[in-house]
Amino acid sequence: MNRRTFVGTSLAATLATAARSAWAADTVHKIDRVGLQLYTVRANMKTDFEGTIAKVAATGYKEVEFAGLFSADGGYFGRSPKDVRALLDSNGLTSPSTHAGYDVVEKRWPEALEAAKIVGHDYIICPSIDEKQRAQASGWQRAADLFNKAGEASAKVGIHFGYHNHSFEFDSSTALGGKLPYDFFLQETDPRFVAMEMDLCWISVASKDPVAYFEKYPGRFPLVHVKDWITEPSTTDSYKGATGSAVKIGGHMADVGQGSIDWRRIFAHSEKAGIKHYIVENDEPKSAFDDIKISYTYLHTLQF
Repeated sequence: MNRRTFVGTSLAATLATAARSAWAADTVHKIDRVGLQLYTVRANMKTDFEGTIAKVAATGYKEVEFAGLFSADGGYFGRSPKDVRALLDSNGLTSPSTHAGYDVVEKRWPEALEAAKIVGHDYIICPSIDEKQRAQASGWQRAADLFNKAGEASAKVGIHFGYHNHSFEFDSSTALGGKLPYDFFLQETDPRFVAMEMDLCWISVASKDPVAYFEKYPGRFPLVHVKDWITEPSTTDSYKGATGSAVKIGGHMADVGQGSIDWRRIFAHSEKAGIKHYIVENDEPKSAFDDIKISYTYLHTLQF
């Protein structure tokens, strides 16, 4: 190869590489399978379990997350795991995840894993920690130790364990020497066994940046809760149990795309975060089926 041919070939390769890089940067991403946390339609589930699941599927959702294994006001509402699996299958749905209370993780873990295998859950998520336990450093450490143990046990049967945040985890903790409990969990839990289901509303309400966590802990956030927030400083805080003192401003939840959270900016970092499941939730829907339709339509058409 002579010099002219070499230079020409090299230049062409450089331009092609640059073009590919530019194309990759401009690639449009969409969410293939939008999920719903069934806590959003809990009132409907209580009175018409099968019909509610069917309406969720008819809206367009492909995935659902149950609100709590073995709980009286959530979960399977008295149905067996086998019956739940059959209902999901008949509606073209999967349930990659379910919540399970701290007490279930602590005292009924083998039973929870057995149910999860039948229904098809890939993740079991602990949604919160009791306020009394959070008052002492030993309480946080006890939770981290339990989560590592539960995660290791679940991994042996092909199921992942995770933790779901509210806003209080972003309150500086005196018990932890001023550290944020969320940071404590990320540092004290084994990433092989404990994933994070980041609630993107609650972290945003606490004035923390999800993207900063994605950058610092890449791949640890395979699931996210997607719900919006409208800031209204004059609004009385009605979410004290979820926010602690981390939230200094008032406001209320909104359907996805109707509030102030910049979803395009956050989801542009989905690959870094490791997000696999985008799960809509609204703790206080005004009209459940109308609300889940608004959120679904926004996320289904969102490009980032």
